[in-house]
Amino acid sequence: MNLLATVLLAFSMSADAFAAAIARGASMGKPSNSHIVKIALTFGVVETITPLIGYGAGTIAAPYIEVFDHWIAFGLLLVLGGKMIWESFSPDDEDEAETAVMPSKWFLLITAIATSIDSMIVGVTLAFLDVNIWLTALAIGSATTLMAAIGVKLGGVLGDVVGKRAEFIGGLVLIGIGTFILLEHLGYL
Repeated sequence: MNLLATVLLAFSMSADAFAAAIARGASMGKPSNSHIVKIALTFGVVETITPLIGYGAGTIAAPYIEVFDHWIAFGLLLVLGGKMIWESFSPDDEDEAETAVMPSKWFLLITAIATSIDSMIVGVTLAFLDVNIWLTALAIGSATTLMAAIGVKLGGVLGDVVGKRAEFIGGLVLIGIGTFILLEHLGYL
């Protein structure tokens, strides 16, 4: 995977955290810099760890499915990207909006884990490709930290509008990467 694909993957993986950070920022009004750093680092650290976990699981399974691994990568990224696009059109849950104001550290951690499940799935996919998983996981975590910080800061001003658009664009990027992987393995690129 080249540098551009890694950067695109990293920022598309940060879309869920960005949307959640916007919601958190909107619920906080005007968050302090220490709150922004705490929230951003929580999202970033979790988002760095989950692709490594997925990669480990994928590496164990790789020898058994090498013949059709590109189809698996394409399918997972297509489904994940489609899910992100679908969710970008769905209205927010009222319960989700109510819990966004809860300042609990546990709630923040659970939110970070929930928004990083897609990175774990991508980690499984990356096990079938020639990638430096440490660099890729660090790129995903760094992009997520940056986007979560921006999201919290912008949350009070912009609300949910930007978050939904970021999720939509992230889904398109994942589908694009999956298509590129498939076409590359089939010899079209």
